[in-house]
Amino acid sequence: MGSKSREYMFGATVRHLAERATEARRDADGLACQARNARMLAFQGPAQPSPALGDALNASYRYLEVKCLGCETHQAVALDIVRRPKWTPIHELERYMRCRQCSRSNGFPFKRGNLVALRTTKISTMNPPSTWWLGDR
Repeated sequence: MGSKSREYMFGATVRHLAERATEARRDADGLACQARNARMLAFQGPAQPSPALGDALNASYRYLEVKCLGCETHQAVALDIVRRPKWTPIHELERYMRCRQCSRSNGFPFKRGNLVALRTTKISTMNPPSTWWLGDR
């Protein structure tokens, strides 16, 4: 007569707790992204600390909205194609954002942009750009 295996006795409990931990991590990452967006609204400028790139992707915030200060356009940058480590804070990406239109007109890489918000969807007619500052639009 054999004894029951540990997988048989504890396997379901371990899997259930691992799933709950994954859900809790996703919820915490989502709340961190919402808090960053709220800080951007409240302080009307760069919000630090910001969540890491991997945390934003884990919470399904796939896009970063950037506003060019030169031509006043809003663009959504896909975070899953950014070539930086997943532990890079979002606010450190600001120095790498370049507007293509302004770069063409000036003849050199034009680095003037503000990070506006983390977004779950691209900018479209159904999902317009965020209006954070009172002078927008």
